[in-house]
Amino acid sequence: MELERKQGLIAGDGSLPVKMAQYAKENGFEVICISFSNDNANELKKHCSKVYSCCPGEVAKIEKIIKDEEIKQATFIGKVNKGVLLKMYKFDSRAIELIRSIKRWNDDEVMLLVVREFEKAGVTVLDQTIFIKNLMIPAGVLGKLKPTQEQLDDVNYGFWLAKEMGKVDVGQTVVVKDKMVMAVEAIEGTDKCIRRGSKLARKGACIIKVSKPKQDKRFDIPAIGLRTLKNMRKYHAKLIALEADETIIVEPEKVISYADKHGIVIMAV
Repeated sequence: MELERKQGLIAGDGSLPVKMAQYAKENGFEVICISFSNDNANELKKHCSKVYSCCPGEVAKIEKIIKDEEIKQATFIGKVNKGVLLKMYKFDSRAIELIRSIKRWNDDEVMLLVVREFEKAGVTVLDQTIFIKNLMIPAGVLGKLKPTQEQLDDVNYGFWLAKEMGKVDVGQTVVVKDKMVMAVEAIEGTDKCIRRGSKLARKGACIIKVSKPKQDKRFDIPAIGLRTLKNMRKYHAKLIALEADETIIVEPEKVISYADKHGIVIMAV
């Protein structure tokens, strides 16, 4: 696909949208951002020609920005709390109309509806990794620490289980200890799943995060960053296993350095 010089960025929380905007700008693209977050707005402004602040439910406002800016291609990237569907904060009549058409409120149903609406507006939603392929991780142990055999057993079990959960679009993360399931990610997201499962495990939990078996690369590609590792350290989890070539690590050097310093194993399988 030939990329347009002007790129739309629909940005959630975290530094990943900032990295995407940075790499796109460095490669000669103009980035117009619709931001759903306040935590990265200042950083986004360094790399985007315009940053519009919106809530996810302000559909009419978002559609007008896309039309006025003549955006033809867009990337969805960054964390958006799924709880917005429960709170419906600032959901306009257009958003409520769309939500009423959804039969099941699982991630894929919601995001595919959003993608279809963008396509109706003449916007192609791109693979999330197009501008950040350098952040996808290869197979292997990424830091200095190696997993024990007991941890590998937990990873093998957890990987299978996470894939099974992905088939029914429940979540991408599971927490395992001694081949027992401590937590499965649901609407709360990865960080709260790690906290819940690691507290039950008391210490030494293994976190496994994978892509869905039929992952649509336009949304929900698994990603971790420093926040994930800090959360693990706080609740005494000792290993995180990710799916190789399917997972993004934001600021990989910092993440690996932090893991080595605090006795956390990072591996990609």
